[in-house]
Amino acid sequence: MASSRKSKKNPKTINRIAVALSGGLDSVVLLDSVCKASDPDHTEIWVFHIHHGLQKAADEWILFCEQLAKKYKVHFDFRLLHLKNNQAQGNIEARARAGRYEALEDLCVEHNIHDLLLAHHQNDQAETILLQLLRGSGIAGMAGMPQQRELVKGKSITLWRPLLDQSRAQLESYAKEHKLKWIEDPSNVDTSYRRNAVRKYILPKLVQIQPEAVANLARSAQLMAQAQGLLDRLAEQDGQAIFTQHELKVAPLKALAKSDLPAANNVLRYWLKSHNLGMPSQERLQSWWSDLHSVKPSAQLKWQHDGVSICLWRSKLQVTSPNRQENTGEWVFKPISVRSKLPGISLDWVEEAQSSGSIELRKRSGAEKLQIKPSSPRKTLKNLFQELQVPPWERQAPLLYINGELIAVAGVGVSYPHLALVGPRVWPQWLPAT
Repeated sequence: MASSRKSKKNPKTINRIAVALSGGLDSVVLLDSVCKASDPDHTEIWVFHIHHGLQKAADEWILFCEQLAKKYKVHFDFRLLHLKNNQAQGNIEARARAGRYEALEDLCVEHNIHDLLLAHHQNDQAETILLQLLRGSGIAGMAGMPQQRELVKGKSITLWRPLLDQSRAQLESYAKEHKLKWIEDPSNVDTSYRRNAVRKYILPKLVQIQPEAVANLARSAQLMAQAQGLLDRLAEQDGQAIFTQHELKVAPLKALAKSDLPAANNVLRYWLKSHNLGMPSQERLQSWWSDLHSVKPSAQLKWQHDGVSICLWRSKLQVTSPNRQENTGEWVFKPISVRSKLPGISLDWVEEAQSSGSIELRKRSGAEKLQIKPSSPRKTLKNLFQELQVPPWERQAPLLYINGELIAVAGVGVSYPHLALVGPRVWPQWLPAT
């Protein structure tokens, strides 16, 4: 993803918010209304634009959005996604959506934004509900898009949809009244995209049958969201003996499934949602239960779902990325104060090894041994990983060698015989690539 044309931040600003701007009617109306309602002395506004790289005209949209940001005297930044328009339409839609949210998250983190505003409106919500119906979704899917939600757990970024109770007709009226200009995305009329087909063919027919169809569908989403909130609360209660940190205990989960399968499914879905994962189909859920009921307690199991791996290890389900690059990063040497009583590696020895090129990053070969405690013998890395309860898929940890000797293993420890308590010294630390 590329980024450019960053504005200087105002360190005296009390509140900093961002508006996701595509250049279309919806986001232009959102930006205009936000700028008119905000006090520039107390609020700093950023405009974020995501360039998907799927259409030639998109290069002009960046310029349009940047000029609009200048007109409103707000800050501007963008990201360029590297997507290829060579796969099925549904796949492109999903990849573009995932890439867009990832890029927006990245921009929020970079510019210290805690509140991100999106321009989804009532018609978008109605289309979402219809699409979820066609997919056979349950209550979670039928709840549609929430008015607000945490963008990424633990990063304090809240995603807001302030236009969700406004229809597209109301936005058009606002735009005409305030003489706003916007861009018409030609892909919005391409009915090979399912959402566009629903927008063009299905929703207008429903409005003919029931004039309040759009508002009623949106209202149904609110009611479903309330019902889902109750189900989440029930999952928390049912899962008290099942949830452990970010893992899922299989034995009590299977016991719950035996007595109340819908409740166990609810717990499992809640756990997946806590990891920001999509809901599995009914067929996939049935397949998972079949695996869990047939596998032995000590066995390992792995499922692929929504771009991650769900692994069974030591009778617990855990989520891990299937493409995790354990050896992508670098070893750094953090200085230790000479007054400190903490041990470390001799700085002179490290600098001599650096000048001679004797510091290496290696992968495991299977026969390595390391002593990490004074009263403990040298142990194989396999034994150390088992003692530390490191899952098998996380055991390809990077190894630090100096002058051909194993000095440190990421996530395990540093060779005790090589530690010193006096003199200039450093501590080896593995920094994974971001």
